[in-house]
Amino acid sequence: MTLPSIRVWESNWAQYKRVWVSNAVGTLLQPFLYMIGMGVGVGSLIDRGANADRLLDGTSYLGFLAPALIATTAMMTCATEAMWPLMDGFKWGETFFAMTATPLRPSEVMSGTALWLGTRVVLASGAVILVLVLFDDTRTWGLVYALGFAILTGLSYAVPMSAWTSTRQSDASFPALMRFGLIPMFLFAGVFYPVDQLPAWVRPIAYLTPLYHGVELCRDAVLERLELWPTLIHVGVLVGVVAVTLAIAARTFTRRLYG
Repeated sequence: MTLPSIRVWESNWAQYKRVWVSNAVGTLLQPFLYMIGMGVGVGSLIDRGANADRLLDGTSYLGFLAPALIATTAMMTCATEAMWPLMDGFKWGETFFAMTATPLRPSEVMSGTALWLGTRVVLASGAVILVLVLFDDTRTWGLVYALGFAILTGLSYAVPMSAWTSTRQSDASFPALMRFGLIPMFLFAGVFYPVDQLPAWVRPIAYLTPLYHGVELCRDAVLERLELWPTLIHVGVLVGVVAVTLAIAARTFTRRLYG
């Protein structure tokens, strides 16, 4: 990460400091309500089932669901930040064009933006982790590792979405991406129930999503059951997605800002 990239990060941080109070309230309140409503409320019904212990690998439903919320928060935060706010830099506010009118290069604008999006994951997923500390089932040192996995999960969505946004002239495609991309991943990537409960033909699709790997990493970390080879595979997939799409995003940013 170069010094010019950090300057881009500082620009975003300066803007965020103006709204951090209202943002912090929302990022803390939402996961708390989710944990009470789904983890405790719905979870109390699921845990009474005869096969609940076997299906959830010996944990409560709250313990199963809660770590996944760390990963989904990372995905949703980064994906939405890489849509409309990023489009503002290209289209409405044109701040990215102003940046490249200085010695900053498009690749540095991209890397600085990615650094900021990683910071947003720390703030958003970190809020979820603070909430999880309140519950006995999720109060473990694995939450520290889960934050690192959340950053990786968030970037696996932020970078490709940034590459996509940099090629768009309007935000017309964003609602469709949310409706037919992010929301199905949220529902079918193992957040609310084990993936092996899906029909056999759907499971490979779930396995291909970055969110599935992020959920598995966060869940295994919080439940303190990380194993070497599965962890390396999950991390390798996420790193691969980030690395490949970083190269693509650097090119699309350059084409857009120097075009």
